[in-house]
Amino acid sequence: MILIIGGMFQGKKEYVRSRFGLEVKDMADGSVCSYEELFRCRGIFHFHEWIRRMLQENRDLTNLAGRLEKENPQILIISNELGYGVVPVDSFDREYREAAGRICTRIARSAVSVHRVVCGIGTVIKDA
Repeated sequence: MILIIGGMFQGKKEYVRSRFGLEVKDMADGSVCSYEELFRCRGIFHFHEWIRRMLQENRDLTNLAGRLEKENPQILIISNELGYGVVPVDSFDREYREAAGRICTRIARSAVSVHRVVCGIGTVIKDA
């Protein structure tokens, strides 16, 4: 697994295209793809939105990183960083933000590499 993280509109997809040669058209869009598609796709962008949707569907995401490691170990995941800024008033939004952070932390632990993109510049923060 490869995890790409960064803030909104920081150039993560362009970084993936130039660094890994993976085009947006070849990846799943987490804002619309199914639960099952995550375990078959080569890459996913808007992963944080996929997490939100799965929580809204009351899916159990407890062992998501382990399942991905077994079933789709080559996946490239692009996610926004959500833990900065004002804590949401809405309880679901707080739960979602915490879940996204914890899931990405578990994925980072299993990933062969983790990259953070800021202003279009990628920094490798883990390379196994």
